[in-house]
This record gives sequence, structure tokens and C-alpha cells, in this order.
Amino acid sequence: MPIAPISFLPTLNAILNLISVYFLIVGRKAVKRGDISGHWKNMTKALCASGLFLASYLFYHFFVLQGSMRYEGGAFMRFIYLIILIPHILLAVAQLPFIIAAVVTALKQNFTAHIRITKKLWPVWLYVNITGVLVYLMLYVLPHG
Repeated sequence: MPIAPISFLPTLNAILNLISVYFLIVGRKAVKRGDISGHWKNMTKALCASGLFLASYLFYHFFVLQGSMRYEGGAFMRFIYLIILIPHILLAVAQLPFIIAAVVTALKQNFTAHIRITKKLWPVWLYVNITGVLVYLMLYVLPHG
């Protein structure tokens, strides 16, 4: 059972994921209309929200839970949960080096490489954030019947 003063961390993590989703969408819209400054600002905010999420998530799972949560729902819902969770985890881990590469190429103003990376990275990053919120809802909010 989580320690009471920091039991809000799963909710905070879901909120940080939603914030990242918002800035990912707004940042992509900005670059599509040629607003490079708006793109930079929004993607930086998405990166910061995701970075804060990662720090909070790791702290919570290593120091509070000391492991992971087990889904307590019925067999069918557990199956749905695992269908969401497994690709979420795999893609969350796999995307990290690509996020770093996207940032490095942008900072080096190598926009050809940046665009090549982000065309595949952006939908994965968005998917990971959205499914992170779904995992939170299934673990902490929705009934387990």
C-alpha cells in the first residue's frame, strides 16, 4: 500500500501524461503551420512534462511500491489491461533513445535528421502517453468488476 503523503503520485503521473499529450499535439500543429518558435516551445514543454513523469514514476515504483501494481479486475478486463500495458511498456522504453536523438538533432539544427526521427517518434510518444493514462484509469479509477 502506498505511503499516504505520496499516494497522489499515480494521479500526478497521469496528469503529466495528459499535459505531454496536449503539448505534443499543439507542438505538431505549430510546425505544420510553419511556427517553428511555437513548435520549439510546445515540444520543450512536452519533453519537460514527460521528464517529470519519468522521475515521478521511477520514484513511485522503486521507493513507494517497490515494484509494480497488479491489475485486480476480472479475467476479460485483465486481458484488455495487458493488451494495453505490454505495448505501452515496450514502446515507452524503446522511445527514449529516439527522443534524445530528436532533441540532439534539433539542437544541432540538423532538421533533415530531426524530421526523419520525429515522423515515427511523434505517434509513438503520443500513444505511450495516452495509454499511460488508460493504464492509470484501469488501475486506480475504473471499477475492477
